[in-house]
Amino acid sequence: MKAPYDVIVIGAGAAGMMCAIEAGKRGRRVWLVDHAEKIAEKIRISGGGRCNFTNIHASPETFLSANPHFCKSALKQYTPQDFMALVKKHGIAFHEKKLGQMFCDESAQQIIDMLLTECREAQVTLETQTSVTAVEKTTSGYTIKTTKEEQNCASLVIATGGLSIPKIGATKFGYDVARKFGLNVIKTRPGLVPLTFQSALLERCKALSGLSVDATVTCGKKSFSEGLLFTHRGLSGPSILQISSYWNEGEEIVINLSPGIDALAFFKERKQSQPKQDIQTALSHILPNRLAQSICADTEITGRLADLPERIISKLSDSVNRWSVKPGGSEGYRTAEVTLGGVDTAELSSKTMETNAHPGLYFIGEVVDVTGHLGGFNFQWAWSSGYVAGQYV
Repeated sequence: MKAPYDVIVIGAGAAGMMCAIEAGKRGRRVWLVDHAEKIAEKIRISGGGRCNFTNIHASPETFLSANPHFCKSALKQYTPQDFMALVKKHGIAFHEKKLGQMFCDESAQQIIDMLLTECREAQVTLETQTSVTAVEKTTSGYTIKTTKEEQNCASLVIATGGLSIPKIGATKFGYDVARKFGLNVIKTRPGLVPLTFQSALLERCKALSGLSVDATVTCGKKSFSEGLLFTHRGLSGPSILQISSYWNEGEEIVINLSPGIDALAFFKERKQSQPKQDIQTALSHILPNRLAQSICADTEITGRLADLPERIISKLSDSVNRWSVKPGGSEGYRTAEVTLGGVDTAELSSKTMETNAHPGLYFIGEVVDVTGHLGGFNFQWAWSSGYVAGQYV
């Protein structure tokens, strides 16, 4: 009996839609199924509602994976410029915000509408509000049982994402399918997520909640220089989100709150030129006043510059340029933008995203152990991995 569909794609997010479109363009009969009522919610809420849909600096160095080379093939086959060409084709105005981040001028909904249009033109059948209850391998492919019906296919694509932001529908479905077929799943954890603190440090962060500075945050050998935001739970902002993907529980991070100024050299110069100036007043020239006040209170360093020995000034300088803190944890999947870990890339072909052990079974997007930096890189992985799978399903 001939299957009504050549390809079934489970998950109508960025990667799933891209795969379905490309497979449909090749004349494959495609069924795209999703459990949600509203598809592509991650696209809709991204970039403050304007969708940071790619980054022109996407390269293997901007992704984390147990195999840092795995993403090379897909990124080469479908580049940021390729996706930007698609956006231009649909007349969507966009701009580079900073650091290669590309945003829609108007709304993220334009990207969703673009993908839906492409799906229609490729004659993809889209089914929403349909949960998959079982996946079985057959002699000719795969059988999918849903809450509505049962379907067969030759090629099955899992594009169900990770565990981040469960309120918009994230589930562990993709990992369960991988394990069912005997594939290794690398331990998952939240990525691009605010870090939380305890006790006295938490009280400091609460008191400074809403205050932001440009900072350089370091964990081990990795550093990021972007905005840092104090919150009522701890620390957030781009620099913190970036470093969170490299941070492990129990490790310290080092924060330079004024990366453009050597605080010790600044204080020494001030001590010579304005010896009667209060140390907090001097510090407020390089940091916001609330933060300067907090640092002086925390270090218990007060008084005129002239009266402070170099070792005390050096201690204060370290609190500015080398503030070492140990996070208690993170805000978890609730606010994490991505999921680290996932289906082991050793189980997949980097050229096609097909599993090595099960012909016709593919995994793409966030469910795979490939995680991008903040700034459009994860969407590019979705487009690239979806595109390549679409060429082979």
